[in-house]
Amino acid sequence: MKILIDMNLSPRWAALLTGAGIEVAHWSAVGAPNAPDTETMAFASAHGYVVLTHDLDFTAILAATRGTKPSVVQIRADDVSPDRIGTPVVNALRQMASELEQGALLSIDPDRTRLRLLPLRPR
Repeated sequence: MKILIDMNLSPRWAALLTGAGIEVAHWSAVGAPNAPDTETMAFASAHGYVVLTHDLDFTAILAATRGTKPSVVQIRADDVSPDRIGTPVVNALRQMASELEQGALLSIDPDRTRLRLLPLRPR
């Protein structure tokens, strides 16, 4: 699995995920800092990345397009530093790896993890 870290998350996430044996790139290394989220999504999809973000717009894009790729991992916490929520994120990535490879939306907060397979369907 390859993770593309969104601009709204610190580049420190790259060190944590790399240390956990996960291939990563931070958006600042591959794209324009002010690029729209749709560009980030297109890049991730074309290059086989899963997007790691704190931004709810990626979910809206998946819902509006009924997209099946890329998978998106959303951190839903007030403190999104890798020191605070890094371990739950790494554990969830490992546990849900096959679903993320297929296409999924994974939401992680300090108390729970939720997974929805793509494409998103109205509830």
